[in-house]
Amino acid sequence: MKFGDLARMRHIITFSLSPFEQKIFPNFFSEILPNTWRRFRGSFFRIAPPTALGYMVYSWGTNNHKESKRKKPEDYANDE
Repeated sequence: MKFGDLARMRHIITFSLSPFEQKIFPNFFSEILPNTWRRFRGSFFRIAPPTALGYMVYSWGTNNHKESKRKKPEDYANDE
């Protein structure tokens, strides 16, 4: 037995297609792109609103935190 000649296994059938006979992108423009667009449209309104809401809450919280850590200039107006 040498490399490439594996042991023969009984009752196991495998089928394969040569890589030279396969198409790289079969039905890409006729099936894959329209299916991708359909899935995107179907899930956009389920994904986008919670994502936008999460981003708005995060940006509000970040800005609120930055403002709360600053000193208020009117508290120190009469310090002279």
